[in-house]
Amino acid sequence: MSKLKTLLYATDLSENSAYAFRYALELAEKLDAHLHLLHALEPLSEEARMTLQLFIQNAKTRNEAMNRREETARALIAERQKEFWDQMNGKDDALRARVGEVEVVEGFAAEVILHRAESLGADMIIMGSHRHGISHTFLGQMAKRVLRRARVPVLIVPYTEE
Repeated sequence: MSKLKTLLYATDLSENSAYAFRYALELAEKLDAHLHLLHALEPLSEEARMTLQLFIQNAKTRNEAMNRREETARALIAERQKEFWDQMNGKDDALRARVGEVEVVEGFAAEVILHRAESLGADMIIMGSHRHGISHTFLGQMAKRVLRRARVPVLIVPYTEE
């Protein structure tokens, strides 16, 4: 088995994401690996696009509104990371060095994750689970798609109430 040197952490920016991120970061530290963060921004549906066209007549303003989605996601990632690092109490410098790119990519989540894992040469994909019970909703459809099609190990960090 080859060494795990490049880890891809895919986040949905949910409440569980801080716990899963901590797990991914500590795993990267223990493995002496680099951690890349990825958030897939789902494309707008045709209905959402039509609604924007209806309420925002100016094409330039409409395009700016659509582009702000990515900016908003990046700002949320930065905010969540700041909160995370503020809680680390001194252990953050060594862990921060483990984090490489932080990306927001528009596309269907499973496709974006699988494509980025391949292009990055990731040795493992790490994702957090949803909080629903043990039924099929535990992982969600996106995680199932990643698990079925990934060519590298996928680690699902279970949701925790802590």
